[in-house]
Amino acid sequence: MARPVKEKQVERLPRYDCFCAAARSEHGHRIRMAVEEYETLRLIDYLELTQEECAARMGVGRGTVQSLYASARKKLARFLVEGAGLDIGGGEFVLKASGSGSFSEKGALAGKGEQAMKIAVTYENGQVFQHFGHTEQFKVYDTEDGKILSSQVVDTNGSGHGALAGFLADLGVEVLICGGIGMGAKNALAEAGIRLYPGASGEADGQVEAFLAGSLSYDPDTQCSHHHGEGHGEHSCGHHHENGACGHGQCGEH
Repeated sequence: MARPVKEKQVERLPRYDCFCAAARSEHGHRIRMAVEEYETLRLIDYLELTQEECAARMGVGRGTVQSLYASARKKLARFLVEGAGLDIGGGEFVLKASGSGSFSEKGALAGKGEQAMKIAVTYENGQVFQHFGHTEQFKVYDTEDGKILSSQVVDTNGSGHGALAGFLADLGVEVLICGGIGMGAKNALAEAGIRLYPGASGEADGQVEAFLAGSLSYDPDTQCSHHHGEGHGEHSCGHHHENGACGHGQCGEH
């Protein structure tokens, strides 16, 4: 069973939350950066903290910071290169009260309150498929204002591991909900600018509805501890194993 979500601690909300290029058309595409992604940029690039120091300030593991930071930098690069609009808002965080260690506000999940978003779920027989690298289908949802407008099941056509990130990016997917996943795939998704919610399980439709309602139960640190790459010594879950054992319950139900 997935652990309850571990919320990221944010010390302050962004002073400016909407940006656009001077020559940009008002009808051009927009990029959304979550508040906790912005916080990693502020702490690491602006305040020049190390990733370890950033993780301590945010109350999460270094792996979570690495994923958020990679996603934030990718979005910032897209904003600069594509001339897209950039909005900062939403996310999964708690806001520290000024001058204390307590929390005064709670952020919503990234899907809540956004106008339009495409969400994908690793899919098999109506359920969240638990092994990202071997998923044969995604269920892709078009959502708007926190509601599912339509959905379709898409075959991966034999794509696997790192290629799946590009496959999802070509579909315009912004958020992926899945079960077990290796670090290599996490990095590929971050580079593609796809926000990841691993460690989820149960009915696919229900998980998307929970995400949009801000109540999805997932584990941001989910990974297979023996996953080092693709192509060697993998079992049916799509992760690398040593001595035939998987180090994470979400990866192996052999």
